[in-house]
Amino acid sequence: MRTTDDVEVDSLAPPHLNTITEAFRVGSTTKVSYLPDGLMNRNWHLSTDRGDYALKHITDIPASTARRNLHVLAGLADRGVPTCRPLRTRDDDPVLIVDGHAYCLLPWITGHHLPGPTLSPEQAAELGTTLGRIHQALNHPLPPDGLDLADQPLRAAVTAPEDALAIADRYLHAASAAHDAFGQQTVTLLQHRKRLIAAHATDRPTSDQPAGPVGWTHGDLQHRNILWHQQHVLAVIDWDRIRIRPFAEEVARTATIQFGSEQGTLDLTRTAAFVAGYRSVITLSDDDLLDGLHRLWWKRMSDFWQLDFHYDRGDDSCDHLFLANEEFLHWWTSHRSDVQEAFGRGWR
Repeated sequence: MRTTDDVEVDSLAPPHLNTITEAFRVGSTTKVSYLPDGLMNRNWHLSTDRGDYALKHITDIPASTARRNLHVLAGLADRGVPTCRPLRTRDDDPVLIVDGHAYCLLPWITGHHLPGPTLSPEQAAELGTTLGRIHQALNHPLPPDGLDLADQPLRAAVTAPEDALAIADRYLHAASAAHDAFGQQTVTLLQHRKRLIAAHATDRPTSDQPAGPVGWTHGDLQHRNILWHQQHVLAVIDWDRIRIRPFAEEVARTATIQFGSEQGTLDLTRTAAFVAGYRSVITLSDDDLLDGLHRLWWKRMSDFWQLDFHYDRGDDSCDHLFLANEEFLHWWTSHRSDVQEAFGRGWR
């Protein structure tokens, strides 16, 4: 942290800070603090003489996609979704481009990020209700400005076991050649994954047609993107991944990410409460939910995106997610019937 002209500036502050504050008309900066918890973009807490703001350096999606999503965000706020409106520049644009770098600025929201296992069952149900309201607001009666009607059939590719095994072998070669601690762990885990894929090859989804309703979704409703205040959801943030998906897929993904423990297990009571909260808003049959759950399980079985980051992009920020995913995948595979029951039975 360095101090210049009575302004506390983090050493990781963006180089275009003055241009950003002038463009968004937020006054004079008093403090800038880097937020290290984000995985895909770079973020700061920006304080000025006019208030506090969340500043994002957009690196994970094209600026055009970010601009569309930020326009959608303003429409969702109008529809009562717990979120906040992005600020606009002097040119009425929610995205500022400076020397090829894209930034957006939003009001700072004071709240807490609560890991899913720390939520009460009642809070888990509220989170499910919140997701249902998001799906409603994104799709009914029509999507917000900037989004087309999600009225086309959706296909969901199912990775063939032999393709998954070939990808595993490619990363096995890369990990073996790395001669480092992560590589050694990866070799062992990939050998286990290959055995798991081979053992369950016939259990994969047989159709590329997902069951149940599809529509626009948030895409990344995990605890870093949810702010709580006084035991209730205050705001949902980070809307970078708005996309058309099966609703059941987002329900399943959110539950398994939110309520997975550090021990590689899933809290089934909180999962059931979350699903029941969602179904109090959006109608999903048991078959729809179980289809989404099945597809997500096979996607976890056949996907290696964290290794793509590590070995193909030179980015180790998601290494810990690969290690955690392997432990959880083995537990889930051994407890598939218990997980299915939690999704189908509802919370009692």
